Amino acid sequence: MDATILVNRIHRLPRNAIPQTLVEPEIIFDAPVGDRKRLLAVNAAKAVEELFARGKEEGIYLCGVSGYRSYERQEELYRKKLREQPQGSETPVQLVAPPGASEHQTGLALDVSCQAVDYKLDERFGETREGLWLKRYAPLFGFILRYSKGKEHITGYGWEPWHIRYVTRSLALYLTLTGLTLEEYYEQK
Repeated sequence: MDATILVNRIHRLPRNAIPQTLVEPEIIFDAPVGDRKRLLAVNAAKAVEELFARGKEEGIYLCGVSGYRSYERQEELYRKKLREQPQGSETPVQLVAPPGASEHQTGLALDVSCQAVDYKLDERFGETREGLWLKRYAPLFGFILRYSKGKEHITGYGWEPWHIRYVTRSLALYLTLTGLTLEEYYEQK
């Protein structure tokens, strides 16, 4: 799958879109060995190993929480959120991506956390030493923080300081320097 692919609620992946090669990166994960959410596309796996190694050199200990997610698994999560959703609250589309609209299906996205927030996917992660380090260094390894604060109206999703997306080093640096989202980048093309 092309590392620069745009996946969102408008640009969805079909049920049968599965990365050709998924591997388990050699990083710390908050999931048991063999769990599919430990998988990433080869290029993303290599880059995240380098990113985490650099962090470790600087006393930053990151943990992978969720990588690859199949269309079917996303469908389960979405339906569960619909059932749990109180009447009149935020729409589940804003909270959980519908099937085919999750970047996790590409194998290029990884949710990351750290001990300071008990390895949870929580906005507080963005304020931790690890979260601030990740925001600064992820682009050097080809990753962007995909869902930025203040860009919710463009991405369609809330701020997720834990969600990194591999897009190649050159594109990650460009998007970071310009402040553009992947959606805005595609609008310019």
